[in-house]
Amino acid sequence: MALKLSLKPGETFVVNGAVVRNGDRRGVLLLENQARVLREKDIMLPEDANTPAKRAYFAIMQMYLTGETEGQTFDEAAQALAGLVSVIAPERRHEAVEVARLVTGGNLYRGLSHCRKLVLVEGGEA
Repeated sequence: MALKLSLKPGETFVVNGAVVRNGDRRGVLLLENQARVLREKDIMLPEDANTPAKRAYFAIMQMYLTGETEGQTFDEAAQALAGLVSVIAPERRHEAVEVARLVTGGNLYRGLSHCRKLVLVEGGEA
């Protein structure tokens, strides 16, 4: 099943690490096979990763965009997630643990989506 992206004029997105920008008109893009895709609204800049949830989000986003599930990128994500679990409110700790479970299981996009919810709860935007 194809992934359908409806794009706004000038909207930026990333496909398998390549930054792509839509032209000056609305557009539709169909991806017919598996690809790592993030829309502009889901991309976080390094300087915006300034809270525990945002640091975890940024680290997971890096893993997702690069496709790396081990090595330094994984270590950075694990460290950010451990930091998040240690400071998050006790009633939300299970959500952070679920993010960690998804990431260690290789389900990076779902982990990123779950982590985005924690960023929003924390009071920022991802």
